[in-house]
Amino acid sequence: MCARAGCRRNGVEGLRILGLGDVSAALTEAGTERYGGNPYGTWALTRRMLALAWEYRAGCVRILAIQLTILTLGMIGLSFTGLGVDYLRCELAADRSTLSAAPAANAPRAGRVWPARVAPLPKPPRWPLGVQPPAGWPRTAVLSLIALAVLLFALVRSFLNAVCTIMVNRLVQGRLVVRLRAEVYAKMQRLSFRFFDANASGSLINRVTGDVQGVRMFVDVVLMQAVIVLISLAVYAAYMARLHAGLAAACLATTPLLWYATARFSGVVRPAYSRSRELFDDQILVLSENVQGMHVVKGFARQAEEIAKFDRACHAVRDQKAWIFRGVSLFHPALTLLTHANLVVLLGYGGLLAIRYEQAADAATAAAVGLSIGHLLVFAGLLQQFSGQVANIGNIADGVQQSLTSARRVFEVLDAPVEVRSPAEPAPLQAIRGAVAFDGVTFAYKAGSPALADVSFSVEPGQVVAVLGTTGSGKSTLLSLIPRFYDATAGRVLIDGHDVRTLDLDRLRRAIGIVFQESFLFSNTIRANLAFGCPDASAESIERAARIAAAHEFVMALPKGYDTVLREGGADLSGGQRQRLAIARAILLEPAILLLDDPTAAIDPETEGEMLDAMESAMRGRTTFVVAHRLSTLRRADRVLVLEQGRVVQAGTHGELMRSRGHYRHAARLQSPDEESLRILSLSGEFGG
Repeated sequence: MCARAGCRRNGVEGLRILGLGDVSAALTEAGTERYGGNPYGTWALTRRMLALAWEYRAGCVRILAIQLTILTLGMIGLSFTGLGVDYLRCELAADRSTLSAAPAANAPRAGRVWPARVAPLPKPPRWPLGVQPPAGWPRTAVLSLIALAVLLFALVRSFLNAVCTIMVNRLVQGRLVVRLRAEVYAKMQRLSFRFFDANASGSLINRVTGDVQGVRMFVDVVLMQAVIVLISLAVYAAYMARLHAGLAAACLATTPLLWYATARFSGVVRPAYSRSRELFDDQILVLSENVQGMHVVKGFARQAEEIAKFDRACHAVRDQKAWIFRGVSLFHPALTLLTHANLVVLLGYGGLLAIRYEQAADAATAAAVGLSIGHLLVFAGLLQQFSGQVANIGNIADGVQQSLTSARRVFEVLDAPVEVRSPAEPAPLQAIRGAVAFDGVTFAYKAGSPALADVSFSVEPGQVVAVLGTTGSGKSTLLSLIPRFYDATAGRVLIDGHDVRTLDLDRLRRAIGIVFQESFLFSNTIRANLAFGCPDASAESIERAARIAAAHEFVMALPKGYDTVLREGGADLSGGQRQRLAIARAILLEPAILLLDDPTAAIDPETEGEMLDAMESAMRGRTTFVVAHRLSTLRRADRVLVLEQGRVVQAGTHGELMRSRGHYRHAARLQSPDEESLRILSLSGEFGG
């Protein structure tokens, strides 16, 4: 049934980023139809992520409110620091403010008369909102009050920072990431087998894990940080302009260069991030293939080559990341260098303003021509904060490119068309009897290469149909069309006279028991594996199904019987044991239609006989399709279909086909003992007649 399932693990070589092959075009078309234009362009992705963030607007607003409060408290604390400096300087200047009118005869040299030096008057600090302490307060009390206010604001800011961090993590990690992963996973459950045939499993796993985290970055690293940065820059710039417009303009003259550098950086690193995700997909694929195929690797003694292969994949990711890190490492220092150039302007121009302020004769003149030491200190703090926010622009630009790359990969899965789905109004069907018909069915995995071509036949309820053919003849594909794993490209598949595309999909599949060519078991108890399709099954019905599939004896021989927990993929069981459990799982459903993809292939001859005898009663009254090659299975069928290159070339009973020339009789003769084997068996008495 899953002859093409290997593609789900191996993917398609040469696919870029998604590894979607032909499905990529369908995804792009679906997204274009929904969003218009390029669905995965920068602005289209940005709009979609903004829409996603809008759904969490209440949490985002609360976080932004706290961030703005933190920003306000920081500025108030900085202003109080400047106030303390100015107050202390004013008080010290007041102690030296007594005019020292030096007498003209006060030790003149060489008869020269020195003019008296008059100390500038002390300039009182500007108290916030005009509120100042009583004039009688001691200086130490005033300074202690100012210091206490600075400490209080710092403590409140620290507390709010902790609260904000917790809220951000709850919002993005506890809600957004969980929801987005669930949506991607749920969408994968609805996609057809064609989607998984065209995608590497490593790429899909990467999208659910790493790429969802990349989308998360848009909310907490890009969106909220960008809003905070923009507000902070505007507030800092306005405050600096309020203190001294000329100094603010001079110090912020390099800001346009910062925006230009950021835009250039974003354009360069986005393709690099896309390539990085692609290489990481390849690395995960190499790892998953090696783990799944460890027996093959060791069997051919290819450990060294596989180590070298994985090493190359790791080095490719490392080299790509190193290129990105080099760019980021150069970009951030470049921003820092530009912001430090502002400090040179501050020291030069700001220092001159401070000298003018100190040399002014009175406070009014000083305020007009210069800047106090305290205000200069506040200005320096604001400029430092401004530079820090500018440095955050680099992180935001980096986060934008990562989130855009990840968002495209996530949305491509969410936009993937669901090719196989239940109709809006399913055809009424009380109970499925099991009549199956193919009416001119053609199916192709790829355009121009049909796996089935114009297949027509009909099966009555309760009949057993064996399907025989060479590898690639379309046997598993034929069975896959009955439960609608795929939809026919042309023609119709009918069950009880109804086109399967008109039936409810879940109800259809629950009426069909399936045993795949490659049996898959979950890492759970044997009981849970058998009851996977029927969780409410009783212990008696589970044991009965296991007995029919000749699995009960080996299950009871395990340490905990049906409560034994299997390893991943049932790796602690033999191939035959896994196959028998899969058959029991299908039988437990009591389905009207049973699909068995070569069920006896991995079973020894003794067990095969036991199981075939037991399955005859299980298949009685059920329409059964069996992909088989052994005569022991073929001759039990009511009808045999022989496929060759996707076409039915022979059909009939075992006896009818044996009497006519063709592929069936040739295959049967290949299974007959040769003359030497017959002679040996006759001599040993093991082959009577």
